[in-house]
Amino acid sequence: MLELKHLRSIVAIEEHGSLVLAADKLCLTQSALSHQIKEIESRLGVSLFIRKSRPLRLTAAGERLLETARTVLPLMNSTERDLQRFAGGQTGRLHIAIECHSCFDWLMPAINLYRNHYKDVEVDLSTAFNFVPLPALQKGRLDLVITSEPQNISGIHYEPLFQFEILFAVANDHPFAAQDHVDVQSLREETLITYPVDQSRLDIFTQFLHPADVEPLSVRTAELSLMIIQLVASGRGVCALPNWALAPYLEGGHIKAVRVGEKGLYSTLYLALRQEQLAAPFMADFIQTAKQSCFKTLQGISAVDSAH
Repeated sequence: MLELKHLRSIVAIEEHGSLVLAADKLCLTQSALSHQIKEIESRLGVSLFIRKSRPLRLTAAGERLLETARTVLPLMNSTERDLQRFAGGQTGRLHIAIECHSCFDWLMPAINLYRNHYKDVEVDLSTAFNFVPLPALQKGRLDLVITSEPQNISGIHYEPLFQFEILFAVANDHPFAAQDHVDVQSLREETLITYPVDQSRLDIFTQFLHPADVEPLSVRTAELSLMIIQLVASGRGVCALPNWALAPYLEGGHIKAVRVGEKGLYSTLYLALRQEQLAAPFMADFIQTAKQSCFKTLQGISAVDSAH
């Protein structure tokens, strides 16, 4: 079987025209290089050089092998350099899944800034609205998951990004707009507008409605935050969204925001990643860039100590 050392030998001999010079280049003895060439010829059943030519000239078979060598060796050299950079944590892959519909506002600027620093890191972004991403993260199919639902999965680290309050958004003329907070029982008479995901993945259900055994009058879904806000503003229902996602619409006077329950409803957004990638410089830099982008872009969020 041909090996890389054989390809390097054929290139060195062709470039230098003699076994002596090629052997010196390859840090071999002339005898060792001569033995290597004979070994290749014996395995392949062909002659690679025209014997007694000065300088040494390749046969047709030798030319074909040289062509292969000049294709393969640069690829292997490039691969070795890339692997060394992987080992040094300077390059890698960031396949990111988002469970948070409202995250694009701060995430895209973070990714754009990050790409300026790590041009060799492959960044891919997908939503996780129709599948559960954390098991895929554990298996290595994903590298980061943005989630507010940390699960106790072996080998997964949760890096907190920020804490935020979930608020009810209501139309300006809605009766809730004049209240300090919304009581859970009041939702029995309301249409709740949500993203099209299972109720088990929405804090308003898991932390507010379901513990009180309350169901809204009806549930309506919309894909985008803007669509939800338009429905709310036109009196089609109410919604529960992060305070930072509602901020631009509140500033524009399109809607009103009311606290969820007397004590409020709070959540934390995390970056989930495999523990073995924590020390990789390209991963640590993304975490830092993401945090900086959050606090530069969003209103009403607060820092959280690292956990998990």
